[in-house]
Amino acid sequence: QVQLVESGGGLVQAGGSLKLSCAASGRAFSSYIMGWFRQAPGEEREFVAGISSSGSSTYYADSVRGRFTISRDNAKNTVYLQMNSLKPEDTAVYYCAADRRARGVVTGKHEYEYWGQGTQVTVSS
Repeated sequence: QVQLVESGGGLVQAGGSLKLSCAASGRAFSSYIMGWFRQAPGEEREFVAGISSSGSSTYYADSVRGRFTISRDNAKNTVYLQMNSLKPEDTAVYYCAADRRARGVVTGKHEYEYWGQGTQVTVSS
């Protein structure tokens, strides 16, 4: 079992940057695939970015590709989401997720077993 705690959210102007972190507790973090999702008010939770257990494979939603970068440091049990060129439509609660059963990169929210509590990102115009 793993527990996830996100941090790094906040208020930023359009065009700015933020870096989210997700710290994982528990053993065998390097065996978990990780993902970032977001949920805006009244919207479904949507996939943002995913990374394989080793970090060798990543995948992004079309809406963030080229602006966001997912990475992980298995020695620190942490996954990151670097967000650049932020837009007002990026405003949402951002969640990290983990799963030990899957391989590669997984985009479906129902595929992830563990979730953090979320961190708010607000982008002003």
